[in-house]
Amino acid sequence: MATPGARSQTFSIHDMEMYCERHGQGEPLLLLHGFGGAGSDWIGFADRWKSEFELILPDLRGHGRSTNASNEYTHRQAALDLLAMLDQLGVRECKAIGVSGGGNALLHMATLQPARIRAMVLVSAASYYAESARDFMRQYTIESRTEEQWQEMRQRHHRGDDQIRWLWTMARGFKDSYDDMSFTPPLLSTITAQTLVVNGDRDPLVPSAQALALYAAIPRSYLWIVPNAGHGPIAGELKVGFVNIATAFLRGEWSRP
Repeated sequence: MATPGARSQTFSIHDMEMYCERHGQGEPLLLLHGFGGAGSDWIGFADRWKSEFELILPDLRGHGRSTNASNEYTHRQAALDLLAMLDQLGVRECKAIGVSGGGNALLHMATLQPARIRAMVLVSAASYYAESARDFMRQYTIESRTEEQWQEMRQRHHRGDDQIRWLWTMARGFKDSYDDMSFTPPLLSTITAQTLVVNGDRDPLVPSAQALALYAAIPRSYLWIVPNAGHGPIAGELKVGFVNIATAFLRGEWSRP
C-alpha cells in the first residue's frame, strides 16, 4: 500500500520491477535511500520539501517493493535503473539527494549522464571502499543481526525474509568489490552538477579524508563535515540542521566565487 497522499507507480526496467512514489509538485527532486533502506525512509522529510519540489522516492533494485531477478547488485546498475526510470517519467533533468549507497548510485548517474543532474547532495557517499570500510563490512553477518533489526527491515522490505537475507549478504559482499566504486579525480571532474558533500567526522565507512577528496575533485562543490557524527548524519537530532542546509542549497541560495 502506498503512503497516504503519494502517487505510486511500478516501472518495468531492465530485469526488475521498480516501485516508486511521488509526493508534491514542482521541480523534480530525486531522493535515494542507502543500501538496505527503502524510499519510505524519506517520508519524514517529505512535508518540508513537497511544497516546492516534486519528490521522487524509488525503491532501488531488490529493496522495499522492487524486485531483482538477477540477484546481483552494483551501484552502477542501480544508476542505470534510475536513469531509465527518469526516462519513463519524462524527467530530463533533476536535483537529487543520495545517502550512502544512494549517494554511490548518484555518483554514477552524475558521471554517466552529467546533464541529467542539476544539483546534488552526497551524504556519506564513497568514491571507493577504504580498508576501514572493508573491515566493517566483514563483520556484517546475518547471524549478528538482532530481532529488533529484523523487525526494522521487515517494515521496509515487503518480499519476505529471503529478501532481507539477500540484502545483508550483499552488504557484506561489498568487501570484495573493487571495480564498482573506483572513481578517480579525472572522472569526478566531469561532474557538472553543483554538489554538496556531507560526511560525519566519525564515519566508519567513509573517512573524512575521502569526503575532502570528493570536494577537491568535483568542480562546483561544497563540503560539510558534520562534527561528532557517524555514517548518514541526517537523522535524529541532526535532521533539522540537515534539512535547513540542504533546502537552502537546493534552492540555489549558495554561491561560490
